[in-house]
Amino acid sequence: MGQEINRTRFSEADLEQFSARLAGETAALRSFAQSGGFKDGRYVAGFELEAWLLDHAGLPNPVNDAYLHALNDPLVVPELSRFNVELNAPPVEVGAGVLAAMEESLLSTWDRCQQVAHGMDAVLAMIGILPTIRDDDLCLANMSAMKRFDVLNAQVLQQRGGAPIRIDIEGTDQLHLRRPDVMLEAATTSFQLHLQVPFDLAGRYYNASLISCAPLLAAAVNSPLLFGQRLWQETRVPLFEQSVELGGYNGLAEPSVRRVTFGRDYVARSPLELFEENLEHYPVLLPMPQAEAAACFPHLRLHNGAIWRWVRPLIGFDAAGQAHVRLEQRVLPSGPTVLDMMANAALYFGLVHALARQPSAVEAGLPFADARANFYAAARHGLQAELTWLDGRRYPVRDWLLEVGLPLARQGLRDFGLPDAEIEHYLGVVEARVRSGQTGAAWQLSRLAREGGDLHRMMDAYLDNQRAGAPVHEWDL
Repeated sequence: MGQEINRTRFSEADLEQFSARLAGETAALRSFAQSGGFKDGRYVAGFELEAWLLDHAGLPNPVNDAYLHALNDPLVVPELSRFNVELNAPPVEVGAGVLAAMEESLLSTWDRCQQVAHGMDAVLAMIGILPTIRDDDLCLANMSAMKRFDVLNAQVLQQRGGAPIRIDIEGTDQLHLRRPDVMLEAATTSFQLHLQVPFDLAGRYYNASLISCAPLLAAAVNSPLLFGQRLWQETRVPLFEQSVELGGYNGLAEPSVRRVTFGRDYVARSPLELFEENLEHYPVLLPMPQAEAAACFPHLRLHNGAIWRWVRPLIGFDAAGQAHVRLEQRVLPSGPTVLDMMANAALYFGLVHALARQPSAVEAGLPFADARANFYAAARHGLQAELTWLDGRRYPVRDWLLEVGLPLARQGLRDFGLPDAEIEHYLGVVEARVRSGQTGAAWQLSRLAREGGDLHRMMDAYLDNQRAGAPVHEWDL
């Protein structure tokens, strides 16, 4: 979805042509894999960070067009709204120093981005959902000036038969909304982790990534508020799922084939099964014929980009044109600090590597329905959630992280070749956060209560702490 398209209107012939090419590329991808086309056996890490542009009142500042022009950095690109941007970084091969290199890269880019924002009398912020955002901010006038976003909005509404978007989220408070467009998606910003893996192991890593979603998210929740309502600990999850809610062909209502989904099941052998599922179950949203060579699977990749699995498989190519498979872990929120996000990355990379390399497939010990239930429990309750594990036992997620998850993550990072000092620097942050119980979401709710419900004073304190850079478990209330 990061690529621009050059048209906003499409004919039935365009759709038929795109669908034919999508079918051909899906078959070609299977043949390519069976013939040994995926030769890159490296593990390579990367990330994308979605951030907010704010004015000095802490409100969304819809200036990303002018901002990106002033910044002039190809690694920083537009997002759906004019008050969001996305920061990217060059990929790094996994090994000793990978987390430190990723942190240094992000800090350098963040500092440069912040300087340009200050020059425009703006502020850059990282937080899953901006507590001070208003319903009026999420309007089509604030949609970024790119054709792909206009088409996405129009196509979603067309496939819904013009029915409004319905938002129904119940937490401590309740939120019930009806919207005529997809702009509520712009309220959800994330820290997305990428992990390139050897193709013959990609199925194991995909399934392990799904299993890791729940504890990873529980330890990282940072989106408890929307329009002043206290909802889920990670309200991004239900908000994103509902803001582009579409079924499969013929409006199929089964939740597992929604456009934003935890999925239908584990993969049996490889993530290629998911590209075939894309073809069979998901109508095309962006039927823009692609000029890129079929060997690069451009129609398959564009279609995949408009299906937002919480763990999404991606086909990519390195500078030499060598194809690879990587997994995009999408559950983590933006913020609270760079160090917190790098600690979350350490937990994910270590945990998924350890789980994927177990002698027996871990997915065989945890029914998919339990993995999915764990995920939504974590999104709803954060560190107060319980999860089911491979032994069939129910664990408070804090106990599971301290007794099982963090030791697994440490072992996974050691197996990746990271030294103990680097491992402890980052996983120590996660451990301290879990022991204290102070996630970003918990801090926001506690600070909001202290401020008598004043969202702006709470957000000012949040930004002060974010600038200071200490991890969230050390923030004063």
